[in-house]
Amino acid sequence: MAKETDGNYGHILKYTGVFGGVQGLNILMGLVRNKLVALLLGPEGMGLASLFNTTTNFISQTTNLGLSFSAVTRISAVFETHDEAQMAQAVKTVRAWSLLTALVGMLVCVLAGPLLSEYTFSWGNHTLHFILLAPAVGLMAITGGETAILKGARRLRSLAVIQVYAVIVSLLVSVPVYYFFGQSGIVPVIVLLALVMMLLTIRHSYRLYPLRLRGSKGVLGDGLNMVRLGIAFVVAGAMGSGAEMFVRSYLNVHGDLEAVGLYNAGFILIVTYASMVFSAMETDYFPRLSSLGDDVARLNQMVNRQIEVSLLIVSPMLAALIIGLPVLIPLLYSHDFLPVIAMAQVAVFSMYLKALSLPVGYITLAKGDSVAYMVLEGCYDVLFVALLVVGYQWWGLYGAGVALSISYLSDLALVGGWAAWRYHYRVSGPVVYYAAIQLSLGAAVYLVSLLDHPWLYWSLGILLCLVSLLISLYILHQKTSLWTALIDKFKAHARS
Repeated sequence: MAKETDGNYGHILKYTGVFGGVQGLNILMGLVRNKLVALLLGPEGMGLASLFNTTTNFISQTTNLGLSFSAVTRISAVFETHDEAQMAQAVKTVRAWSLLTALVGMLVCVLAGPLLSEYTFSWGNHTLHFILLAPAVGLMAITGGETAILKGARRLRSLAVIQVYAVIVSLLVSVPVYYFFGQSGIVPVIVLLALVMMLLTIRHSYRLYPLRLRGSKGVLGDGLNMVRLGIAFVVAGAMGSGAEMFVRSYLNVHGDLEAVGLYNAGFILIVTYASMVFSAMETDYFPRLSSLGDDVARLNQMVNRQIEVSLLIVSPMLAALIIGLPVLIPLLYSHDFLPVIAMAQVAVFSMYLKALSLPVGYITLAKGDSVAYMVLEGCYDVLFVALLVVGYQWWGLYGAGVALSISYLSDLALVGGWAAWRYHYRVSGPVVYYAAIQLSLGAAVYLVSLLDHPWLYWSLGILLCLVSLLISLYILHQKTSLWTALIDKFKAHARS
């Protein structure tokens, strides 16, 4: 294997491990919190919390003007110049727009309360709940701006620390509130956690760039180009949040709160589990992809290698998840959530497909084609909602799981076809080969999960998971020298 190839694969594997490790720690602590909250609230309470959270996220994403994306680009560009005066002005601009979007978001949440109550719930009047959630929307807008400043200034360690502390504090805050107040504590917990996240973020960002109000005149005008860049991402994010909100509202109206809670538990479990691998893409892969310009050959090479590494790492984890769900669900939630197992097992295939589609989807973002990105996201959201409605009507929650996997297959076809036509992306032979192997093993594991015989279930399931793991380790060993470097480092420590 050529040295240049080895270095690229090793870089991807290294940073996937670094950022995945931080995400894994967050997930572990988050699972403890979810377990305790599930015991305290039950499926119905989890469903209610899911409805409020998705609605709050929807309002936040429709009113934040895309600052979480466009502000990173603005801050990062100024940061590279090492001009402190320009940097101070850019930070003021981001903070001014963040404050403006916070006020607008709160106002929208208050005014839209009656409408949200009518279309989100089929019972009771929840207008007051949505009005009380308005501060959370404002706090999230300020947090988004400060987070963008830290990202643009390359303060990745600070971001990791914030995430870890946020999960710990959320556990310490939410569990006592739910214990004493039950479902009545859902709205206060959402607001309190938004406040905690904002305070943790500004603690780091204000230390880096102290808050200065003097000289802020005219900063809103300086940020117009930044805002224009983010509009398409606002629309795409709003469509995504709107689709998630519609799905949960549909399940609530045509099913019940328990159905919402079960669906949300299964969805969160498979998505957060796989995010340990995908979390590195925005932080490491996307900036590298954006720097390639119009070099088609290097773009194809980088995208295909990212797919290979992501697929090889995530596949054994997903195979183990399929087999382990009957143990994980009652362990992480409670026995009341056992009906979601069948849905979650079939929905796991959506994450196999995401490993193939996500690196390709970033090409559109790297090229700055915000309108194309918006259209592609809109098509996916429409397909996702339509498939889930049909799937739930035919087969209940299991049908919802099938719909999730089919929607990700549709997304792969959409982004892959667009990238091939617009950017001349070509999938490599190794990607097709590894995908065929790991998807076949995943399908075999799923078939084993349908067996009623416990001995066959566990013996065959564990065997197939080990085969998937060994294949991935063998291929990664062939493509990188990272294992040799780790062994050499271990020997050096042992000698010392």
